[in-house]
Amino acid sequence: MDKMKNAEDSGFVLEMMGIDKRFQGVHALKGCSLNLKPGEVLALVGENGAGKSTIMKVLTGIYSADAGDIYYFGRKSVFKAPRDAQQAGISIVHQEMNLMNHLTVAQNIYIGRESAGFFLNDAGINKKTEDLFNRLNVSINPRDRVMNLTVGKQQIVEIAKAISYDSKVIVFDEPTATLTDAEIDTLFAIIAELRDKGVGMIYISHRMDEIKRISDRVTVMRDGEVVGTRNTNEIEIDEIIQMMIGRHTYEEPKTASQVPEDAPVVLRVDNLGSKDVSGVSFELRRGEILGFAGLMGAGRTEVARLIFGADPRTGGEVYVNGKKVHIKSPSDAVKHGIGYLSEDRKRYGLALGLRLADNAVLAALEQYVSGPFLNEPKIKNVSKEYVDKISIKTPSVDQTAKNLSGGNQQKLVIAKWLIRNCDILIFDEPTRGIDVGAKSEIYKLMNSLAKAGKSIIMISSELPELFRMSDRILVMCEGRHTATIRIEEADQHSVMRYATQKVV
Repeated sequence: MDKMKNAEDSGFVLEMMGIDKRFQGVHALKGCSLNLKPGEVLALVGENGAGKSTIMKVLTGIYSADAGDIYYFGRKSVFKAPRDAQQAGISIVHQEMNLMNHLTVAQNIYIGRESAGFFLNDAGINKKTEDLFNRLNVSINPRDRVMNLTVGKQQIVEIAKAISYDSKVIVFDEPTATLTDAEIDTLFAIIAELRDKGVGMIYISHRMDEIKRISDRVTVMRDGEVVGTRNTNEIEIDEIIQMMIGRHTYEEPKTASQVPEDAPVVLRVDNLGSKDVSGVSFELRRGEILGFAGLMGAGRTEVARLIFGADPRTGGEVYVNGKKVHIKSPSDAVKHGIGYLSEDRKRYGLALGLRLADNAVLAALEQYVSGPFLNEPKIKNVSKEYVDKISIKTPSVDQTAKNLSGGNQQKLVIAKWLIRNCDILIFDEPTRGIDVGAKSEIYKLMNSLAKAGKSIIMISSELPELFRMSDRILVMCEGRHTATIRIEEADQHSVMRYATQKVV
């Protein structure tokens, strides 16, 4: 095959043809092809494990393809390392941020590209960063250390870093998962500016409303294959979802609480307080799913961390099954039957470098020790049991946790707490960053746990999810509990009214 193609004739800045990739036990990409035009936003969608991130890692030199070709500006190209792709003008904004927390914003953006003769903290890179942020209409101090930024602002720094390379192709992998509505608007304004300048963008997201709002075409992947590409204005969301998962999903709002009126209270919180929250009180009943609603910064996660003993509290009392408990650390919470699925499962929920089996028993490790040794047969048996019980998709319990899809990682964290036999489960953004098919499976799992008598606190930023799952919705604003609404009476207007009004 001729190594040169005419990019202008094809109309594409990038073409990936017949890309194939295998890992141990997994055929991750099966002859995948896609293309990208200059000044276009191509949405790349599919369930977790469909192959989206894998094909982008092939493009950016993180993985090498087993077969297939990449044409960039009409030239057959091979990127053996991320730096090769970056120097050619291809950048990626990863879902998992790759920032160095101890360095400043400017140092993170321009590390390795400092002007000759200057130190890392020189005014030169601060000025370049300031100019970049002004162009992007972003209000972040270049001198701030990354560790002091919100997660949303850290994501904006990641995006600015990719743009700073003057890239011709930018891949956005779930860029809005941690952003506020205002930050999403800023991102979309940046994307519009890049589009006008002829930059081609591949946009990976599970949020269908974003895809309809921002993209020009949609490429759908399923089980390691590309199943189709359509113009965004010619396809409906339901059709995209059906292409993604090969079936219809129906997620109707819950119309009535599933909890009996006489269900016992398993958790009571009285006047909980810290530097971030004040006077929070509520009850959780057996078999109940209690949704936590509120805007970013309302204090929902802070309440969860206080209950779990992850942060110090300044006041308040916690009762489990009617008895006052003293929880000063997560290990105390676990002893009282409380499990916590963090919104950042990769950082706080899993040991990504360990096997699925090892992660599954982490919270109950003492039960799987025989003398000075781990009881390997027992660990494998219980992990296989829960792989089957909650339908974790994996070739083996020996699979490394980092190689599981996002939805299956989430299930693994749940399995960890079920193996520990926790009766009170706190789920913080349980479906963040996972696709609609995996969401449906998580919903079914949560409902089955509630029916089995487990009690769940579910923190979610998605109102449809709260309406779909909750028996009651607790609303917070600026660190305070402003209302508790029965699901029969809950609607978007009432929740948002209490989420934006600091009332007692």
